[in-house]
Amino acid sequence: MAPASIRFGTDGWRAIVADDFTYENVRAVSQGVAWYVGSDERAMVVGHDSRYCAELFAREAASVLAANGKHVILLDVVSPTPAVSWSTIRNKAAGAMVITASHNSAEFNGIKYKPDFGGSAPPEVVAEIERQTQRALSDGATVMSYQEALADGRIALSDPIPDFLAQLGTMVDLPRLRASGLRILHEAMYGAGAGLLARALEGGATTVAQLHAERNPGFGGMHPEPIERYMPDAMQRMAQGGFDVGIANDGDADRVGVIDEHGRYVNQLQVMALFTMYLLEKRGERGDIVRSLTSTSMVDALGERFGVTVHETPVGFKYVGQTMRDTDALLGGEESGGFAFRGHIPERDGILSGLMVTEMIVAYEQPLSAILSHLEELVGPHAYDRHDVSFPRDGYEDRKQEVYRRLRDHTPATIGDSRVVRVRDDDGFKFFLDDGSWVLVRMSGTEPLMRVYSEATTQQRVEQLIGELERRLGVDSREPAAAAS
Repeated sequence: MAPASIRFGTDGWRAIVADDFTYENVRAVSQGVAWYVGSDERAMVVGHDSRYCAELFAREAASVLAANGKHVILLDVVSPTPAVSWSTIRNKAAGAMVITASHNSAEFNGIKYKPDFGGSAPPEVVAEIERQTQRALSDGATVMSYQEALADGRIALSDPIPDFLAQLGTMVDLPRLRASGLRILHEAMYGAGAGLLARALEGGATTVAQLHAERNPGFGGMHPEPIERYMPDAMQRMAQGGFDVGIANDGDADRVGVIDEHGRYVNQLQVMALFTMYLLEKRGERGDIVRSLTSTSMVDALGERFGVTVHETPVGFKYVGQTMRDTDALLGGEESGGFAFRGHIPERDGILSGLMVTEMIVAYEQPLSAILSHLEELVGPHAYDRHDVSFPRDGYEDRKQEVYRRLRDHTPATIGDSRVVRVRDDDGFKFFLDDGSWVLVRMSGTEPLMRVYSEATTQQRVEQLIGELERRLGVDSREPAAAAS
């Protein structure tokens, strides 16, 4: 049975396969997109990742677009979301649909919509597609068979990977990287990025060992998010030695995770600061930097040091990417491990980010751990953590409003014995403290989770701030089942 409505979260619509993510609902979203695009005569791109039946859902979406008179470029190989975005730009398409649930666990699938500029859809575009999708849920979608659309040329098949890899070669010095002799471990997490670092870097002294690179729609029981707790195998392999860097990507390869040569996880805030430092100090480039409010104040310190403007946006690349486009920014990034670079797409690219990390190691002629030490010399010590508190999916929106209402009505004046000097409340509640640290509560837009973040000078201080805010809200992230009750 169709849901009462289909709502897009921070980046797209995601739902459980065979529950809400069904052919019927994929057709409704596709019809909504077709109505949104309207009479635009440019082609539409449809791509998919490596999830369960993703190519079949992609064919269904393409067939609905074709039935509505659209010429469709169907990417008929597993493709990272950034490759779909680049294909949209390369083909001067009106937009793209990507069948993916990004980093969500295996029972989910989803749809991302990319406008003609290849980035995340702005809120007003999402709202209109939601409105049109609701109409399609009531009125039905215009359909035709995939084979018929293919036979009469309404759907054309394409492989985006060669063009995508060529574009990456304009962003980093691939010949230098191939000749460097770096030893790279690529944790593909069974996702859409499998094999791509190896393809980009083959033919020289550099070697790429691949981990979990085969297709497995169940992700081998793994949660395909490239953060420390979800990649024990990669952490162990790196700790055993023999590699210069570990690069991990999520399910649709728009995010990156980084492990240093000793097997230590380099957190997402450190990676954002490293990219900022590398582009400004070593490459000598200049331009604004854009970061989400969950990202690091280290970027602000680097901005002051090198004389560039730093913008803080709400969470979501629909905000980061738009600000990048408005300011011709050099770099954009968010706490989830998504980074974008000027001259490419205004969207996250986990494959390019991984290559950028390797180029940084070659350029500094130092191990990654030493480059991190150099960063700390410039900005001082910084620690960070994020706790996730699970809630039942039923009633989540009510719980979300309850949390925000409590913080709005009882805004703390102090946290962790420090005075709150500023509060940002347009996307969760971020409390800036007089010692330079911050702590943030934000309810997820894609999963039934409350996330509590903090950045301070020590890990002990981070845990103190997170713990105090959790206690004020009556939850404990160490006991998610109890918190969810």
